[in-house]
Amino acid sequence: MQKKEQVRLLKGLISYLDSGENVDAGGIMQNPSDTYTCEKRFSKEWNKFFRDYPQIVGMTGDLAEPGTFFTREDFGIPILATRDEQGNFRAFANVCAHRGVIVENEKKGQKTKFSCPFHGWTYDNSGKLIGYPKPDHFGEIDKTCYGLKELPSKEQYGLLWVHPNPKGEIDLNVLFGSQLMEEFEAWGFQDLVLTHEEDYITEMNWKLAIDTFGETYHFPTLHKNSLLNSFHGNVQMFDSFKRNARLTLCKREIDSMKTEPVDNWHICRGAFPVYFLFPNTILNVSDTGIILVREYPLDLSPHRSVSRVSFYFWPRVIEYLKEANIVLDEMHKNETMQAQGVENPYLGFGAIIRDEDYVVAAASHKGLRSGTIDHITFGKNEPALHHYHNAFREALDMEPLPLIKL
Repeated sequence: MQKKEQVRLLKGLISYLDSGENVDAGGIMQNPSDTYTCEKRFSKEWNKFFRDYPQIVGMTGDLAEPGTFFTREDFGIPILATRDEQGNFRAFANVCAHRGVIVENEKKGQKTKFSCPFHGWTYDNSGKLIGYPKPDHFGEIDKTCYGLKELPSKEQYGLLWVHPNPKGEIDLNVLFGSQLMEEFEAWGFQDLVLTHEEDYITEMNWKLAIDTFGETYHFPTLHKNSLLNSFHGNVQMFDSFKRNARLTLCKREIDSMKTEPVDNWHICRGAFPVYFLFPNTILNVSDTGIILVREYPLDLSPHRSVSRVSFYFWPRVIEYLKEANIVLDEMHKNETMQAQGVENPYLGFGAIIRDEDYVVAAASHKGLRSGTIDHITFGKNEPALHHYHNAFREALDMEPLPLIKL
């Protein structure tokens, strides 16, 4: 994030703290309960947002060097993502051209060849069919016509996009706009190192998980013994970028920054930027690195979902861990970082969203599914929720939810 924007956000948060005011959407908004429970609407969302919209499948750090790969099966199409020998990010349907079998079953790893477990048809990491058993018995074929089906893909700002539709396009000017693109360019996310990944399966609509990131009004109640120790609840800055948005949370460390020279300020000391990247990604930025959250429906149902939560560290943090003899693979159960004053997101933010936010969000889904209330209400202090749900509606050709001014 550019320095000028960091200062604007931090000054805005300080102003809210000093005045007792808060971000104001201009009114409240009522969101129909069937937003989360309607099967017909869910079918439209699945086809529009997951089968025919660019998806963030990871970050540059997921494919750290040529020959690395990972697989995904989150939005209806099996994906094989590779970094080829020239260092290019590529994405393919992970489906053998012979009989349609899933070619690679490992979640991630390093290899330059992928062999189908059925008949042994083999592909390189650029998707080319490079061999098949007994061509004299099977019959000669033009191997150039039997490669893995390539999907549109893009790597920029340290993020990896794949379009599930082979005819789809990934245009970041359309998706992000120039302001957000410049901001992401300034972050340097391409340097981040993947350290850990977890899946949290929940009995709730996928959008309810996203909603939990959309305000800090709940911090004094739900997080009174956790996040409230580090954050000022119900104080935030909000900005939108096309269908995307940024909610900037207010950390308590901002109190000590007030008397410091502005030149010494950094956004991650006094604030916690949370990016909503349409349609299903939350990117949380901290001093340590980022927590990337992607929310997917499960079982083609509006009532179940999974959060894939990926933890990435800045290189300087990786160096610290090496010097402290902390093994990355064991960090999710390691309290040494906390003891030495460095935030361990596995023992903090990750566990909190799993054990606190998602628990009440699942309870919310249960209540909404009961049919006892017609709508839920977003306060004027919850503009991210206003914006995000109207972005969903706009993408589905629905009328926007109106502001109700009291």
